[in-house]
Amino acid sequence: MPDPTVLHPMPEHPRVVLLKPLVTSPLVDVGDFSYYDDPDDPTAFESRNVLYHYGPERLVIGRYCALGTGTRFIMNGANHRMDGPSTFPFPTMGGAWAEHFDLITGLPGRGDTVVGNDVWFGHGATVMPGVRIGHGAIVAAGAVVTRDVPDYGIVGGNPAGLLRTRYDADDVARLLAVAWWDWPVEHVTAHVRTIMSGTVAELEAAAAQVGRAGETA
Repeated sequence: MPDPTVLHPMPEHPRVVLLKPLVTSPLVDVGDFSYYDDPDDPTAFESRNVLYHYGPERLVIGRYCALGTGTRFIMNGANHRMDGPSTFPFPTMGGAWAEHFDLITGLPGRGDTVVGNDVWFGHGATVMPGVRIGHGAIVAAGAVVTRDVPDYGIVGGNPAGLLRTRYDADDVARLLAVAWWDWPVEHVTAHVRTIMSGTVAELEAAAAQVGRAGETA
């Protein structure tokens, strides 16, 4: 059975890491089996890919997400004042300028950044502060996501726009009801082929077996 607590799930490919056993910040929450792929140093994810994380806002990433090399999350700490002549954050430089620290506190923020389950990020995708990305979404390579992404939406570009949805509204509702990412890992394992290549109806049939499997265990 695959182990969600192993840092390198593919020992022959150290560029791939599971994020849940890697992250240490209480402000970053990652679900089981979500991974990051980087040929340089994937273990530096928190410092190199979660940027300007100075405030209380959280980064939440669901289960079974795939993060391509260079996927970055810009957090609210990147904000600067824009209501005066200069956007430069003088108080952060210290010295006498630190007396004016009140000028950079309480800047408006968009809250937590939340990524659903089963989301795929292409190479070099960037997510701006406070964005919410729905379950089953795909973020194209190089996309800059500035607004929320619907469940099973595909977005691309800068700023990222909705290219299309992977399923129609009725099927999206059915998939959300199935919520296969919440199944016990044993049931996921038994139905990997259906999850990867089956129809919505076949996935619903597999979901109906979850309770019965628990009763016979």
